[in-house]
Amino acid sequence: MLETLKQLFKSYTGQEARTSVELNSSGSNRRYFRLTGGDGTSLIGVIGLNLKENQAFCGLARHFLEKGIRVPKVLAVSADGMSYIQEDLGNEVLYNMVAHGRENGEYSSYERAMLRHTIEMLPKLQFKGAEGLDYSICFPEPEFNARMVMFDLNYFKYCFLKATGLEFDEVRLQDDFEALRDDLLCENSNTFMYRDFQARNVMFKDGEPYFIDFQGGRRGPIYYDVASFIWQARSRYPEDLKNELVETYLRALRSYMPDVDETGFRERLRLFILFRTLQVLGAYGFRGYFEKKPHFIASVPYAIDNLRRMMRTPFERYPYLSRILADLSEMQQFYVNAEDRRLHVKIYSFAYKKGIPADSSGNGGGYVFDCRSVNNPGKYEYYRQFTGMDPEVIKFLEDDGEIVSFLENVYALVDSHVKRFIERKFTNLQVCFGCTGGQHRSVYCAEHLAAHLVSRFDIRVTVVHREQNIEKSF
Repeated sequence: MLETLKQLFKSYTGQEARTSVELNSSGSNRRYFRLTGGDGTSLIGVIGLNLKENQAFCGLARHFLEKGIRVPKVLAVSADGMSYIQEDLGNEVLYNMVAHGRENGEYSSYERAMLRHTIEMLPKLQFKGAEGLDYSICFPEPEFNARMVMFDLNYFKYCFLKATGLEFDEVRLQDDFEALRDDLLCENSNTFMYRDFQARNVMFKDGEPYFIDFQGGRRGPIYYDVASFIWQARSRYPEDLKNELVETYLRALRSYMPDVDETGFRERLRLFILFRTLQVLGAYGFRGYFEKKPHFIASVPYAIDNLRRMMRTPFERYPYLSRILADLSEMQQFYVNAEDRRLHVKIYSFAYKKGIPADSSGNGGGYVFDCRSVNNPGKYEYYRQFTGMDPEVIKFLEDDGEIVSFLENVYALVDSHVKRFIERKFTNLQVCFGCTGGQHRSVYCAEHLAAHLVSRFDIRVTVVHREQNIEKSF
C-alpha cells in the first residue's frame, strides 16, 4: 500500500518520494505517512481500511473547501479508493499547543486564545458546511438518529457500567435512556455534526485552525460538537475557561442564528454534555477494560470528574439514571488515579476555641485566616439556627459587605500560592478559616474559596466544616 502512495506522489508532483515517514495515528485504524520529494515538497499519504470511510472524508473535504472552510485538500486518490494523498498542514496540533495547560491545570492567555479561535470557527463548519451537502456520503450513517443514540447509550451500559460491578435495574435504566434519546432528538436542524470535534483533530497553519478527521460527521445538532470540544475529559479545562469558550461559541453562532436563546441553548447543551460523557465512558471502558489499553483506563477518572460535577444538579427527567450516575461518580476506585497528581487544596472552617486544624498531609504548609474581624451574624438570635451555607446568613454577610473585601484579599494570596504550587508540582495545600463558633463566617469563606478555586484551576478541592462534621469534594 505504501507503494501506491508513492505512485500517487509521483503522479501528482512529477518526482519520486525520497522519504516516507509513518506518523502517529492517535488510535485511528488509518495509517498516515509524510512523503517528501527531492525539492522539499511534502504531502501526507493516507491508507484507509474502509472504502466508504475514505469516500466520506474525500467527499466532505471537497465540499468544505468549496464553502471556504479550512480543511486539508485531497490531491489524488488511488483507483481502488483505498489510498489518497492530501495537503501537508505541518505539525502544529492544537492538543500539543495547549499541553502546558492540560498538564498543569492553568491555561495561559496564549493557550486560551488558540482555543477561542478554534471554537469560534465551529459554527461556520456546522452551518456553511451543511449548505448543499449530500449527506448520503456520510459514514456510517447520514444523520444523528435514534439508532445511533441507543448504540452509544448501550455502549456505556455494557462496556463501562457493567464492568464497574455497580448493581442496577436494566428496565428502569432503559426507560430513562429512551427519555434521554427522545430529548436529544426533539430538535430537527439541518446542520453538520463533526462528531469528533476535539483538540487532537485541529491543526494550526499560519496561525489559523484547520479541521481534520471529520469523516465520521453527519447531519446532527450543534450542541454535540460544543460538548465534545469543551468537556473533553483529558483537557481538564477549569470552569471559567469552559464558560469563556461557550460564550465565544455563542457570539460566533449569532452570525447564523441571530435570535439564539442563550438560556435554552445552555439547557440543551447540558443534555449533550451528559450524553457525550456517557459515550466517552463507553469507549474508555471498551478500550481499557476489554482491549487492556492502560491509557484509556487512566482517562476514566477525568471523565468521571466531569460526571461528578454535572450530577451536583440531577436530571429530573431521568431520576433513575441520575441516581445510578451519582452512585457511579462516588465510587472510590474513580478517585484513585496514579496519573492524577493534581494539587489537592484542603479547606477547613473551624472555631478558634477548639484549636486550629492539624495538617493531615504532613507538609505543614498553608494559610490560617482569622474571620473574626468580619461582622458576626451569630450575635443575633435569629441567625444561630443557620450556618454560612444557608441563604439567610449569606445575605446577611454580603449585605454587610465586609466579607466580600476580606475574601478578595484571600483570593489574591491563595491564587498566587496555587499557581506556584502547580508549577512546582506540589500536591497539597491547606487553607483554614477560623471564627468564634466555626459556624457562620468561616463556613461562608471556606465554601466561597472552594468555588473560586474550582472555577479557576484544574485542581482537587476538599472542604471540611469541622464543627458541623461535614466533608465534601468540589
